[in-house]
Amino acid sequence: MVPYRNEKIQNAIAYFAEQHRARVKKPLYQTFLFKYLAFFDFFSLKETGRPSLDLVYSAMQRGPVPIEIYRDKAETLKYRFTKDEWGEFVVEKGKANLDYFSPYEVALMDRLIEIFASQWVTSSMASDSSHESIKAWRRTWDNKKNAIIDYALEFDGDLLSKKKDQLSYQEEVYLTYRALKDIEC
Repeated sequence: MVPYRNEKIQNAIAYFAEQHRARVKKPLYQTFLFKYLAFFDFFSLKETGRPSLDLVYSAMQRGPVPIEIYRDKAETLKYRFTKDEWGEFVVEKGKANLDYFSPYEVALMDRLIEIFASQWVTSSMASDSSHESIKAWRRTWDNKKNAIIDYALEFDGDLLSKKKDQLSYQEEVYLTYRALKDIEC
């Protein structure tokens, strides 16, 4: 459903890795990457009704984890994973191509970098923030740990039982997005 989805994912990861390293002077470790991606998708969902990358997340203990990235750490055209004594981190391969993103999405990625790319922000702090900020993670975690997160849980109430005049703009957009995605499958 997301146009150029693989390219967007690769370029988002490369951008977060590049910008995080430039600000913090340390590589972007896996946990932080997962937080950036989750915030990118779920903040976009809350603000526009559509997740920017539409990754599939699992409700794991430290927050939402994009299982596609977690399970498959193969090298791509834009990044690769490597390890050191502190864990796995991302190395970008060249500059990210921001042409795959809308101005809103670029601004959102920059806002996330501004918030989290700091020497004093730890991965535990970012995880705690995801627990507080992402309702869908909390609702899934409370119901069934490690289950796949349904984006609809980010909204209040049962979207399918709401009347049209009760839906927010973002909820209407999400329901349309989801219906179109279901048709594709």
